[in-house]
Formats: sequence, C-alpha cells, structure tokens
Amino acid sequence: MAPVKVSKICCIGAGYVGGPTCAVIALKCPHITVTIVDLNQARVDAWNSPDFALPIYEPGLEDVVRQARGRNLFFSTNVDKAIEEADLIFVSVNTPTKKSGVGAGFAADLNYVELATRRIATVATSSKIVVEKSTVPCRTAESMRTILEANSKPNCRFDILSNPEFLAEGTAISDLFSPDRVLIGSLQTPEGINACQSLSDVYANWVPEERILTVGLWSSELSKLAANAMLAQRISSINALSAICEATGANIDEVSHAIGFDSRIGPKFLKASVGFGGSCFQKDILNLVYLSESLHLPEVAAYWRQVVEMNEYQKRRFSKRVVDTLFNTITGKRIAVLGFAFKADTGDTRESAAITLIKDFQSEKALVNVYDPQVSSDQIWLDLQEASPLVPLNNIKKQVTICSNALEACKNAEAVVIATEWKEFKDIDWEAVYAGMNKPAFIFDGRLLLDADKLRAIGFKVTTIGRPSSTI
Repeated sequence: MAPVKVSKICCIGAGYVGGPTCAVIALKCPHITVTIVDLNQARVDAWNSPDFALPIYEPGLEDVVRQARGRNLFFSTNVDKAIEEADLIFVSVNTPTKKSGVGAGFAADLNYVELATRRIATVATSSKIVVEKSTVPCRTAESMRTILEANSKPNCRFDILSNPEFLAEGTAISDLFSPDRVLIGSLQTPEGINACQSLSDVYANWVPEERILTVGLWSSELSKLAANAMLAQRISSINALSAICEATGANIDEVSHAIGFDSRIGPKFLKASVGFGGSCFQKDILNLVYLSESLHLPEVAAYWRQVVEMNEYQKRRFSKRVVDTLFNTITGKRIAVLGFAFKADTGDTRESAAITLIKDFQSEKALVNVYDPQVSSDQIWLDLQEASPLVPLNNIKKQVTICSNALEACKNAEAVVIATEWKEFKDIDWEAVYAGMNKPAFIFDGRLLLDADKLRAIGFKVTTIGRPSSTI
C-alpha cells in the first residue's frame, strides 16, 4: 500500500508548539489545508483577531499568520469537524508535570493527551495518521495506540507517529524555517514506515531530505527528553562554575569563552545566568528522573535530578547575594525587577527565574517593582499567586507593583535586578535611572547583559553573576 498523500491536517492544541508549527506548515504547503483547533474560545479568538493580536509572542509569527490565515490556515473550536476531515492529526496539547497522585512533581500529566486521543477515536470515521507532537514520556505512543484501537470504528486504521519539536522560544519561526533536523519516529512495520513517509513528504516541501531523520517510535520519544536534558545540563554546568568564579575572582565570561573554543564543546548554552526556565527543560528532566526510577535505575535518576537542583540553587544563591549586598536586609527596600519572561523575545513565563526571585524578595518583606515588555499584568499576578498560594492576592499587591516601563520601575529603588535579557535594557538611560534611585544605587545583573564598567562610572554599585563582588 502506498503512503497517504496528505491534503488536510488537523492540529489539536493552539499553544506555543501547535500554533507556530502548523502556521509554518500552512505557509510552506499552500496545497494542504491546515486547521488548528482548541477548546479555549478566547485563545482561538485571539488567533483569528482582525488586528493580529495573537495569543503568543514570537518574532516573525504574525507575518506567517498574516500570509496564510484564511487561505489554507484556519483556527477553530470545532474539534470534531477538523478531526473528521483530516488525513493527519497532530496532538499538540499541554503535558505539565503532575501536581498530585503517583509521580507528583516528576511525572508528566498525560490527561490532555488521553482526552485528545479518545476524541479522535470517537469522532473518526476514516483512517488517520496520528502524530504525537507534545513532549511525552517514552512509550506514550503505545498507550495512544491501545486507546485508538480499542475505540475505533470498523475499517478505521490509526498509525501513530512521534514527531517531537525542537523549537527554542524567541527563535521558533527561524527554527521552523530552517531546522537542524526534523525527527519522525514510527513503528518499523510496512504501515508505520508508510505513515512516516507521508509526514516526511509534508516537511520535504521546504526541509532538505538529509535533515529529515526517521527512527523507531521509542527512540524518537526518548530523543526529545535527551536533547532538553543535555542542553539544561550545559546551563547547570556553567552556572555551577559561575559560583566558583565568584569565590575565586575568575570571570565566567572569560571561562565560557575559553572552553567554548574547544570544537568538542562549542560555545552554545555556555552563558551563565540566574537559572533556566521555560516549559521544557525542568519538566523534561523530571520526566527523565521519573522514567529512570520506574526502570529501577536510581543512579541515573540521581544524576539527572542534580541538573534541576543546581538550577534551583543558582536562583537561591542569586537572591541571597542581593540581600547580602544590601547590608543583609531588604525589609522595606524597593527592588526593581526588570524582566519577567523566562527569556528574551517571548512572553512565556513558565518556570521563570523572576518568579522565584520575587517570591524570595517578598519573603524578605521587600517592595518589588516589576517591568516586562511582553508579559501582561494578568499573567504576572497569576504566576505570583501560584508561587505563593497561601498569600492572598491583595497582600501580594501590597508588596508588588507592575510598571509600564523600566524608568518607572527603577524610580526610588535601592536596587535593580536584571532577570530577563531583553535588549531594550541595554539601551536604558542609566544616568536618568541613577538620578532617580536611592543611594547607594545597586545593580544586580543576572544575565550578563550590561556593561558593568560604564555603570560603575555613572556611580552604580554593580554585582554581576559569575564575577567577584570586588574586582581583583
């Protein structure tokens, strides 16, 4: 039997993965109709908004949606219709870390994946290729296949593929336009290989053939977790070295530059910071920890757990350094936190270091001003409330103020903390900031973003992550 020629795609889930991925597929494959569905009406309305006020911020995304929406790209809440009409269905729903029950704090919550899978089985009246796009534990495809086969209608065949995403928020569109690789995992049966070919043919519209890697289903699922674990491990490694630098007088920028010249290591992901965040790194490592423990590999689990523990240590260490530098107390002092997103060029706040820092400052009874160019006030309040569930929102608002620009946030503050590496923070009128701050005025650069010497010349006391407090 020949591979199916895909003419209609349905993507279940209009979030950070499904939205950009399928918008680019629609742009690059004008002959394929792509419908992205979600049960969240407000999110779908935002994707369909006349002024393109999209629900997520990603450089280049608006331009892609402008070109394809209404032509062969559609956003809808009519999940059943899209499933029924599609040849190929991406399952791109949220898989957060479980908060309760078996595996709480480590295992992925696959409730949304199962609900989507059951919906496909209930609605489909013809054979489908079902593609696992969400980041999931190894062998999730097996569970999906069991559910689909147990609930399918006569003459309905389901082929399961794994096609993990390797996007970095902030560069997702360029990553999609020119990916390092597209990974597709399938069962190594004639039917599985044909389904794999069908999806490969979609990507082949713009991705060179040598960059489309086809592997076994379980290898594909594990490769996604492994890639994120290795990247996070590099960040935790350089952050661990930043603590040694601060204690010895070495400069972490110089150390990372020197080791990055080694062709075996390379320069990427060697920038010390206040800690990694985002929806993937921590979640995927904890998933790997849980998987290792489930497979009775406690030493492997302990190894990967340490990557996350080092990240938490880095955040605690940074907030402690702020308190220690401000004469061992920040009670009643105003701290300006610049940046709330977990990294620049995204509005995503999941696992952002800023949330931990602000919570630490709150517990020290400081007053906090926050400014971020992309994160909404509603999102900031939501995250701070979730971080301190026992503290009423009104009490949080007594300590935290959300500001509309950086100058406003820094006014009358004792200290400025750089929590996100937004480029605009480099271009702030730091002399005006200094004039409006209480003296001595402190800056804590948690992202190696600012020119410390220039700031010192203005009069600031500058503390930079990975460098000693006093220059030697």
